[in-house]
Amino acid sequence: MYLKYCGGYDEIPEGMDRYLNMYGPHFNKKLCEEAAKRMYTEVNGKKQYITPYAKEQVEALLKSNNIQLERDVMYDSVYIANMVKADFLGKAVPSEQHLAKYIKDAIDDPDAIPGYIFNRFFADCMFMDKPIEWEDML
Repeated sequence: MYLKYCGGYDEIPEGMDRYLNMYGPHFNKKLCEEAAKRMYTEVNGKKQYITPYAKEQVEALLKSNNIQLERDVMYDSVYIANMVKADFLGKAVPSEQHLAKYIKDAIDDPDAIPGYIFNRFFADCMFMDKPIEWEDML
């Protein structure tokens, strides 16, 4: 179904069509966990893999900052939280309060197309030659 309304991809990896038809361009729990376990930050020039946020932690963070998401689907906000933790937290995003605001801005962006977060992740995987075993994500 997703492939029909988005116009499809020129070439998609085996199993991705099944994933997209089941979940659309969004993160289910398995894909979010897979993505998060690949995330790291650099400390003194060395990779340091993050301890990922769980869905319950992200929900608690948003609630404690009085933030409600309007367009969140499955685990998209959890993916964003972990991506920001790896790449921006303590830098351009100075605190977890700002992290909560970032999640809100990314998820509820009024001019973003549905699935843009997923599509960015997929593009990164392809360009970095780090494929996803899509059948394992079902």
